[in-house]
Amino acid sequence: MLVVRRSFPMAFFSILATVTIAVGCGEFTTASSQPSPEVSAPTVSASIPDWKQISLSDEQNSAGAIQVNSIEMVFVPIPAGKFIMGSLPTDDFRQEGEIPHEVTLTRSFHLGAFAVTQEQYERVMGVNPSEKKAPLHPVEQVSWDDAVEFCRRLSELPAEKEAGCSYRLPTEAEWEYACRAGTTTIYSCGNDESELLQFAWFYTNANRQTHPIGQKRPNRWGLYDMHGNVFQWCQDVCAEYKSEPATDPIVTGDSDVRLARGGSWFCPSAQLVRSAFRHAFERSEKSGYIGFRVVRVSAT
Repeated sequence: MLVVRRSFPMAFFSILATVTIAVGCGEFTTASSQPSPEVSAPTVSASIPDWKQISLSDEQNSAGAIQVNSIEMVFVPIPAGKFIMGSLPTDDFRQEGEIPHEVTLTRSFHLGAFAVTQEQYERVMGVNPSEKKAPLHPVEQVSWDDAVEFCRRLSELPAEKEAGCSYRLPTEAEWEYACRAGTTTIYSCGNDESELLQFAWFYTNANRQTHPIGQKRPNRWGLYDMHGNVFQWCQDVCAEYKSEPATDPIVTGDSDVRLARGGSWFCPSAQLVRSAFRHAFERSEKSGYIGFRVVRVSAT
């Protein structure tokens, strides 16, 4: 049965009417808003964790080393491997469309240790569209096409071309595999919501705003903010899972509905920041709770 829920977020989002529809590939949101005044986030003493302090697992070390690009974005190696994508029938909060199925990723890849910051986005795109202005906060108010264009322009920087590197959004399978980091639990830190508070910004602890990247604990593979803070765009269009095993899956097409993962500071419940949780947005959607992180692809 199709379920439509109409809700009205808090006032600081200006006038925002959100329609959420339960569909086969997760929840689907469309939104329209009137422009709101530019706001600066509260001044907080924060710094990005030193990438040299990121600890890699043995399987990561076999897949490569940490990389830092020309605009100081940090990427950790993610090894090839298998995992169960979706949620188990016994998982709390699971949704009907999260059909568990085995996924094999045949190639290792490098994923951003952090979401793209406002400072990094502005260096590449020349603008900072975020509603809450703060250089070390994740960029937000970016559509799926904005995120793709960022990847294209970053790939075209002379230093990146010289290094033979290009950038793209992760596939949905890559994102969940990296988020889980070898775990099969509801969250990458286990099943206990109280433990999640050490790893994620969501409604319980976020004070209705984004926070600087890297202030919570990383998962086992050195990835920060995979739960909460901002939703993260993935390459895939919205499609239902199949129960059959899949190898290097990606759902392509011209659909205007794209997937984002991870939940955000705006999520009212921990169930919406689960490793398996899927949310579909119109590709044109720009909200104060949607950002992205990227994959770095080397020529060799």
